[in-house]
Amino acid sequence: MGAQLAGRLAKLDLHRPEDLVLHLPLRYEDETRLTPIAVARPGFPAQVEGEVISSEVTLRPRRQLVARVRDASGTLVARWLNFYPSQQKMLAPGSRVRLFGEVRGGFFGDEMVHPRLKRVEMGEGLPEALTPVYPTTAGLGQATLRKLIDRALASSSLDDLLPPTVCGALSLPSFADAVRALHHPAPDADPAALEQREHPAWRRIRFEELLVQQLSLRRAYNARRARGAVALAARGELTAALLAQLPFRLTGAQARAAGEIAADLAAPHPMQRLLQGDVGSGKTIVAALAMLQAAENGYQAALMAPTEILAEQHWKKLAAWLAPLGLHVAWLSGSRRKREREAELERLRSGEVLLAVGTHALIEDPVTLPRLALAVVDEQHRFGVRQRLALREKASVGEGAALRPHMLMMSATPIPRTLAMTHYADLDVSILDELPPGRTPIRTRLVSDARRDEVVGRLRAACRGGRQAYWVCPLIEESETLQLQTALDTFQALTAALPELRIGLL
Repeated sequence: MGAQLAGRLAKLDLHRPEDLVLHLPLRYEDETRLTPIAVARPGFPAQVEGEVISSEVTLRPRRQLVARVRDASGTLVARWLNFYPSQQKMLAPGSRVRLFGEVRGGFFGDEMVHPRLKRVEMGEGLPEALTPVYPTTAGLGQATLRKLIDRALASSSLDDLLPPTVCGALSLPSFADAVRALHHPAPDADPAALEQREHPAWRRIRFEELLVQQLSLRRAYNARRARGAVALAARGELTAALLAQLPFRLTGAQARAAGEIAADLAAPHPMQRLLQGDVGSGKTIVAALAMLQAAENGYQAALMAPTEILAEQHWKKLAAWLAPLGLHVAWLSGSRRKREREAELERLRSGEVLLAVGTHALIEDPVTLPRLALAVVDEQHRFGVRQRLALREKASVGEGAALRPHMLMMSATPIPRTLAMTHYADLDVSILDELPPGRTPIRTRLVSDARRDEVVGRLRAACRGGRQAYWVCPLIEESETLQLQTALDTFQALTAALPELRIGLL
């Protein structure tokens, strides 16, 4: 294989024969039958065969190759805006050709633009099966791809991950049969099932992809559990004191999640757990109990949130809960004064302060947490993988250099448990599936923009009744690419519509 061809294949991430085997068709074309020119429907692909009655290169309105092809039912115009001398030779008058393409109405009648062209003899046979069409890149034709894939199918080992008994129980074909059926569909294969990915071969490929993903995630899970972490014994000193002073009792779901997390923290391998619960389900108190378990053992814990508003909300709540216990919670954000910030950093660096809350400021270079044993990330989907890892790496100095901190990620995204277990197969998952007493269920309504005045009226009524309202916009300022309502425009509109109310802009 030449360097040029290898470079084009690399653009499709095709480097090995196995990659070619799994480079599956994007769609299929039916070249198993001929359509008379007179009955070919505009807007639909068709294959026609006929005699070339004329062929010429015209210069107006632009240079193009134009040919007329005739069969027993009618005549069709074919045109190529980009063409090769070999195509001109194939379209010599009197030649017999097959054209495959989409028919459309033209100035001189029905035509095909850039149809696939093949020179044939009278009575030449047709393919017996559908023709696969693959994802490709510039300079890499379908014919070349088909040859390379056929060669890979012949030389590659198509061993099955699943035993025959499992395939039989799930009504799945073998892996080898599945890939061969997709690259070379049988003559009686259902075209609709192939196009809509409902064919048994596609079901097997989907199953294979999911199985391999789960196996790889499970390997990562097992590798993580093989690493070392600080075993944080559940001493119950600070956690019991916090629970005793709270003006509320934990829900059953909170108690269950806290117990699962406490057991993980006591293990000598790093926890990696997702705490999932809707807004108002009480994730913060569960995180606080986990952070206290680290403090009880003389280690540090840090909570990182994506926005300063959310991080400050967590800090104020934790500070109010933990101040009576004699614990200081450091607050790190980009908006703090330099002197205050440096003082907090020094106390964290020395290990005097065991608990910290902040935004991305937590993962900046000046921050050092030498005894970090637990990292909590709220709204974890708002952070990139590197950002989450950067918080973990804050423990890479000092006595914990050889140990990984425990990780607790929190999310309010309402993913069903089964889907969460699938998507986060490398995580353990705790679900807060009940709201604390007194919390009313959240009701969501979709309202047309034409009823915006009604929404504003509801806001006025709610605020006059002593309540608060939030109006969330997707953009802050106007964008050239996104036609969405901005916060600035909405602020001005609401200020004009509700002059009697005090409206703030965050």
